[in-house]
Amino acid sequence: MTAFLASPDALWLCAALSAMLSCMAYFPYIKDTLAGVTQPQRASWLIWAVLSSIAFASQVAEGAAQSLFFAGIQCSASIVIFLLSIRKGAGQLLSGRDGCVLLAAAIGLGLWYATDSATYALATTISISLLGGTVTVAKAYRDPDSETLSCWVLGLAASVLAAVSVGGLNWVLLAYPLYLVTLKGSILMALYLGNRRDAAMVVPPLAAVRSGAQTTIRVTAPSPVAPVKPGSLAA
Repeated sequence: MTAFLASPDALWLCAALSAMLSCMAYFPYIKDTLAGVTQPQRASWLIWAVLSSIAFASQVAEGAAQSLFFAGIQCSASIVIFLLSIRKGAGQLLSGRDGCVLLAAAIGLGLWYATDSATYALATTISISLLGGTVTVAKAYRDPDSETLSCWVLGLAASVLAAVSVGGLNWVLLAYPLYLVTLKGSILMALYLGNRRDAAMVVPPLAAVRSGAQTTIRVTAPSPVAPVKPGSLAA
């Protein structure tokens, strides 16, 4: 079993499963966005579209093979959802912080060009994009119903399989899927805590009675009436 997991066939299998789960994750998210059920955070998806594009280009430059499927789907889906968020999303599109993120990505690309190493571009954008992810994490906690749960569950599983499909300790190739594991795990935790908070705020009447809020009703019996003796009343 261990030998199989280390074999190229196992790595390609993990890559295929990660690509399939990524597709399954984004289809319901896109569907819910079009229906108005889910509201993508514009700033986050702009940042993720830029990051995923750089991550895909850096993996191509580093000679990635099977892990390219996952990176390619992430890139395509992020761009599509960002474009949908312009009309159907929530939050500002371009704030001062977004401009700083895009500037950092441009600096990373410049370092890539100057040094011929994709590491600088990927490290810079991932570090800054962690800040962009906090916007969606906060929204997921504040309004859990505004996110599609299945997208993040399947996306987390796909990210784990994508990291496994790298097949070694190549940190340039591992950086992007491990970043997504951290991000999507954080969003899922925020959704869980937000749903738990909302459930605690709704207390059914029956639960209130069972918790000890009981009402005691006292019934006072009428005083007994003395019997009337014959002849005691005047005619």
